[in-house]
Amino acid sequence: MDKSLTWGTSHDIGHRFYSLDEVMTEEQKDAKDTGKALRIMALNTSPKDLGFSPDQDYPRVYGVLMDWRVGEETASILAMRDGTASLYTTSTFGVLGGHRHEAIRRAAEQCTKIANQFLDKSTATENFAYPKEGEVFFYLLTYEEIRLCIGNEKAINQGNDPTRPLFAAAQNVLTELRLVTEERT
Repeated sequence: MDKSLTWGTSHDIGHRFYSLDEVMTEEQKDAKDTGKALRIMALNTSPKDLGFSPDQDYPRVYGVLMDWRVGEETASILAMRDGTASLYTTSTFGVLGGHRHEAIRRAAEQCTKIANQFLDKSTATENFAYPKEGEVFFYLLTYEEIRLCIGNEKAINQGNDPTRPLFAAAQNVLTELRLVTEERT
């Protein structure tokens, strides 16, 4: 059963995780809280609950969530091994799903594969804070734990940060989400 969800000015393009009722209580259903709640849900859902286990293509990392500041808000791009991809924000905008669209699915799968390369540059974390201005956080979703890799936004933009390939892969996911969303509007 494919449960879908929208909020604020979001666009639902096919999401397989949660319905709004599963994610939040009535009091939490303020549009500005939806993206935050979905982000935390994605970070706290076990790979077993998603039906994921290590294999040849995804031996250590099954997903990645990239957070970066956009003005006063934070944008979070989620990419998963099954092609699920979403944009969560701390504002009232979001894009959910994407796994039904080949280009998005390929971008999310590629981003997740690239994330495997950064596992040794990350540290285990149970704190899912948002980044400060100038930082980019990459939460690597592994089969055992969540790991954090931190990039410097200025250095990434200048091509001097080792996380640049992962940032570029997550930006590609965002681009594909945007293109499909624009087609539907």
